This record gives sequence, structure tokens and C-alpha cells, in this order.
Amino acid sequence: MARMSEQRLQINLPQEQNGGVFADFVRAWHTSDAFVLDFASLTQPPHSAEPGGPVILDASVVARVRIPPAQVFELMKALEQQLSSWEKERGSRPETRS
Repeated sequence: MARMSEQRLQINLPQEQNGGVFADFVRAWHTSDAFVLDFASLTQPPHSAEPGGPVILDASVVARVRIPPAQVFELMKALEQQLSSWEKERGSRPETRS
């Protein structure tokens, strides 16, 4: 049986993307051949169209990322690993918005 050679991925980040983009929310959805993550940021403060009405959040997508299904499993593992490390460093879970 042939042995698979080790692979190493080197990722280069363009200088103009070093700061990244901030996102308040992420929406995940899928098609038959990809998972899609839409990262969005609020475009104005939350507001209500009428007193006592629902709070409206206006947001714009700042990045859309399409991932092949096979990579979603690797992404979930990486997020879990990073979240565990973050919780160990911080010792607490952040408050969520309601």
C-alpha cells in the first residue's frame, strides 16, 4: 500500500487584509455542493419601527465564504480547539446579546 506523503499548507495573507473585517453576526446555509458563511456587520444602531415593536437590526455582509462539505468537519474541529484554548486563557464565556 502506498504511503501518502506529508502535506503542509502555507497561507499568505495580502497586506491589505491584515486587519481583517469585523462581523457582528454570521449566517450559515448550504447548497448541494458547498456550505456558505455570510459574515455581517450592523450598519446602524438597532431600532424599532414602532414603540414596543420588534427590534430591527440592519446589517450588511462584509464577507461570504464558501466551503466544500469535506472542509466543514475540519473547520468545526479547528473552531472547537480555538474556543477551548480561548476559554482556558479567559476563564469565562462572553455574555451574549439578547
